[in-house]
Amino acid sequence: MANLSLLGNRTFLLDCDVLQADGGTRTASITGGFLALASRVIKLMDKKLLPFSPLQDFVAAISVGIIDGIACLDLDYKEDSTADVDMNLVMTGSGNYVEVQGTAEKIPFSAEQLDQLQQLGAHGIRQLVQLQKSILESRTDMKRLFPLLK
Repeated sequence: MANLSLLGNRTFLLDCDVLQADGGTRTASITGGFLALASRVIKLMDKKLLPFSPLQDFVAAISVGIIDGIACLDLDYKEDSTADVDMNLVMTGSGNYVEVQGTAEKIPFSAEQLDQLQQLGAHGIRQLVQLQKSILESRTDMKRLFPLLK
């Protein structure tokens, strides 16, 4: 999440190539792309080219699915290609949804299974955000990077 008006007339082009692609390629690109954006913001702030950070919250994504009736997190290619249900979740660090995309590949799924997938995905995203935080904390003061984050 970012306040784009704080960027002025700057444009960021993030090209996310996943070198070891598996089932969660798009979600890995989103999670890594956020780190690339944050790194660029840090660099611009360090050079005094950006007076304030436009970042408002972390963003991460993960795949979840149902395989043989069992909810699974971070599907690899084999799991993704055989899943009964395949879903991608994109969330902010504070737990709000950016995108939910899910498909019953083989059989329909229940509201209870949807809740289970959302809870499992949210847990995985919290872990990814913790990893993002630890990477960025080594580079800058988090209050400077996320001034509005509680």
